[in-house]
Amino acid sequence: MLTRRDLLKTAAATGALAATSGLAMPAIAKGAAIKLGYVSPQTGPLAAFAEADKFIIDGFLANTQAAGLNFEVVVKDSQSNPNRAADVAKELIVDDEVNIVLVASTPETTNPVATTCEAEEVPCISTAAPWQPWFIGQQANPGDPSSWQPFNHAFHFFWGLEDVIAVYTNMWQQLETNKSVGGLFPNDGDGNAWGDKAVGFPPVLEKGGYSLNDPGRYQNLTDDFSAQINAFKSGNCEIITGVMIPPDFTTFWNQAKQQGFRPKIASIGKAILFPQAVEALGDTGHNLSCEVWWSPSHPFKSSLTGESAAELAAGFSKATGRPWTQPIGFAHALFEVAADVTKRADPTDSAAVVAAIAATRLDTIVGPVAWDGANVPPFAAKNIAKTPLVGGQWRLKDGGGYDLVVVDNRTAPVIPAGGKMEAIA
Repeated sequence: MLTRRDLLKTAAATGALAATSGLAMPAIAKGAAIKLGYVSPQTGPLAAFAEADKFIIDGFLANTQAAGLNFEVVVKDSQSNPNRAADVAKELIVDDEVNIVLVASTPETTNPVATTCEAEEVPCISTAAPWQPWFIGQQANPGDPSSWQPFNHAFHFFWGLEDVIAVYTNMWQQLETNKSVGGLFPNDGDGNAWGDKAVGFPPVLEKGGYSLNDPGRYQNLTDDFSAQINAFKSGNCEIITGVMIPPDFTTFWNQAKQQGFRPKIASIGKAILFPQAVEALGDTGHNLSCEVWWSPSHPFKSSLTGESAAELAAGFSKATGRPWTQPIGFAHALFEVAADVTKRADPTDSAAVVAAIAATRLDTIVGPVAWDGANVPPFAAKNIAKTPLVGGQWRLKDGGGYDLVVVDNRTAPVIPAGGKMEAIA
């Protein structure tokens, strides 16, 4: 089978021949749709990340059509499976012949898609995965920094481990604890990065005077966390942290309660980003804490519609009857960036699209997105654009359900705080 790269080279050669022979060259008709491919985990254990996809894509198509722009979005489900993510990325490139591939939500989805695009020399923009597991996880030798190479076609915007570590420790500093931390790190892209002794939590916690009790990597969809709970009880851990898929934290937290383990603080990445995951815990979700990538209180607006973060969140709730979730903002911003790029480059010219992505300086609903190297190590500066991060806690509402309240904004003062950190009762 010819790859997309082969097809593009053939087309370029044909065009050159036509130009020299004076023949009319067949080309994409003026006004033909710009084809965007989009991959996310719409089913499987990571499906909560893609809950707002249809709402975002429908809105994007309606708004761009109203503005006289012609986009087509080809959507693929990774099924929360890295192999499936790579397969559908190849389908988008070879079969659907999309101009740009967009991908969101955790390294298990973003990495295989970005790697496939890089191999096929097709522009890719990704988000909703910390930049270290995205960038380092795609390297041929992740353990050898001297071998790491930048990518030519894949670009990513999000925050990094340094940001989530700062957010978590800032929240913890608001309360009196014994600084004994229990770590819950699975054997996946996120877990291996967060628990890494060089780039993850361990060196920063040690420097901050915290002791980390790490029982080792566990497999996703584990049904028994007794070993971890016993280790945390033995270590008198008053703080729990980690990065878990939603069903695993539900299992852990329910078993911890049953076995009499109740830390003062539980700051968990990924699993409790979503209100439905916290609501599934009943009233035991009160004062659980997590990173906050995006919320209705973020003071940013859409470059496409002018909507505020609050208006976008309210629009989602009105359309679906469900509470807002953090990935809404980043899915929206992904399409903002794609639209901006295609205004500045011929979407059929991959090299021009790549150059336009690299030159992006766009104020989006998640904040400024710019691949300008700001606050990124030199080795990743070409491919990473950083976005702001703050910390929040889930608070039970009087009428039922939960609110996510920003309780520490020292990492991004432009985002207003709505309260202070409280211990788990």
